[in-house]
Amino acid sequence: MKPRVLFTVCMLVTAQCAFSWDTKSDEEALWNLERAYWQYVEKNDLAAYSNLWHTEFLGWPSVSATPVQKDHITDWITSQTNKGLKCKTGELKPAAIKVTGDFAFACYWITFTWLDQEGKGAPRTFRITHAWLRNAKDWRIAGGMSMPEAEGPTK
Repeated sequence: MKPRVLFTVCMLVTAQCAFSWDTKSDEEALWNLERAYWQYVEKNDLAAYSNLWHTEFLGWPSVSATPVQKDHITDWITSQTNKGLKCKTGELKPAAIKVTGDFAFACYWITFTWLDQEGKGAPRTFRITHAWLRNAKDWRIAGGMSMPEAEGPTK
């Protein structure tokens, strides 16, 4: 094999390994951000929660009749906390994630319960999709959608 060809092959293999490592690191960072999302909901930390969202966000939460922008992203939380309810999150179950450069798409199931003052409430499971966009070094949610999990086995 000629030295130039060998050098080119080595560079391509090195680049592929670096890209794979970066993608794996990004995936881990994004799953951590998704978990933080639910910790902020549980703590009712609306400032930290809002900081996860891109300024140009557009999404369609299951609790909204129409798509919403960032200025209404906490409405689903305050509609419950204003009634004296507190969120208790359960399992976040990853379904899939795809990172392509500065764009990523995460899909998962989350189970959570809105608890009343006596600690009672019915757990609900939702399917969540978030489109993440990297701004310099930080990831922000640029789009998303949610829906209640159907009754019965679907997985």
